[in-house]
Amino acid sequence: MRATLMYGAGDVRVETVPHPILREPTDAIVRIVAGCICGSDLWPYASKAATDDGARMGHEFVGVVEELGSEATGLAVGDFVIAPFVASCGSCEFCKEGLQTSCRYGGHWGGTDDGGQGEFARVPQASGTLVVVPGGFDEKLIPSLLSLSDVMSTGYHAARKAGIVPGQSVTVIGDGAVGLSAVLSAKLMGASRIILMGRHAARTDLGRDFGATDVVAERGEEGIAKVRELSNGDGTHVVLEAVGLKPAIDMAIGVVRDGGVISRVGAPQFAEVPLGFTEFLRNITLTGGVAPARAYIEELLPLVLDGTIEPGKVFDRTIGLDDVPAGYQAMADRRALKVLVRP
Repeated sequence: MRATLMYGAGDVRVETVPHPILREPTDAIVRIVAGCICGSDLWPYASKAATDDGARMGHEFVGVVEELGSEATGLAVGDFVIAPFVASCGSCEFCKEGLQTSCRYGGHWGGTDDGGQGEFARVPQASGTLVVVPGGFDEKLIPSLLSLSDVMSTGYHAARKAGIVPGQSVTVIGDGAVGLSAVLSAKLMGASRIILMGRHAARTDLGRDFGATDVVAERGEEGIAKVRELSNGDGTHVVLEAVGLKPAIDMAIGVVRDGGVISRVGAPQFAEVPLGFTEFLRNITLTGGVAPARAYIEELLPLVLDGTIEPGKVFDRTIGLDDVPAGYQAMADRRALKVLVRP
């Protein structure tokens, strides 16, 4: 089969690799119908050291079950399934608590294993990992179903960890796919005012479509002042940080209301969080973390199927597998928000 491998910064190739086989009785083989390039894939794309053996890429996909191990229950060959970005057993104490990212027997896609940017994937712990889409799938829903594997669930995680209640004000920092999904999630949870901090018009326009009431393009102290101006000088009850860079955390601290919550889901690209004595006196709560997408898919899936939400709008470009290297470059150049890949 064909799959995407990254050999180093800027060096992405589509090559022929061995077709996956069942290794454990709990495995499944899935034919990938759609995968995508994630913003987090851009970190190694910019900085990965050159290697002789490429790393398999992609951690988001939907597809059709082709083979099942003898102990893979609750699934059938032919099921259309969503694969969250972390595999999980579904039965350990962490999975039962809805924290599948800490599963004792889970795993990650890519590296030396199959990734989501290819034609097929072996899915370990298939019964606990895969979510069946009832009644198959509508072709028009594929982008939104795919978004549940990561970005929509991650944006929802930010809102859920923040504990947004109806009527609260929310600032979302970042106009990438996760930030826009956080806007949509804040709207779902009843936020009365949603301020999106972003400066790319096509993205912030989609943010308004998703529920943002205001857009702030300024950054740093200027951006903080603008958000505070829009929130009666106090800042907002909640800040959802979807960037992962230290300046974004600094802005989050600057725009959050005393007694408020900062929920961060941007993968941190820094070692320390600047929360010292001044922030201690303000009673700021810091929460967030990596999203257990598997915990949210079954909750969000009915909202996609009945048309309540359309998170798949974050995909603004669709390509074939051969064009994946160009897709990486388009996202790195900010010419694409999020690229959907059809093998």
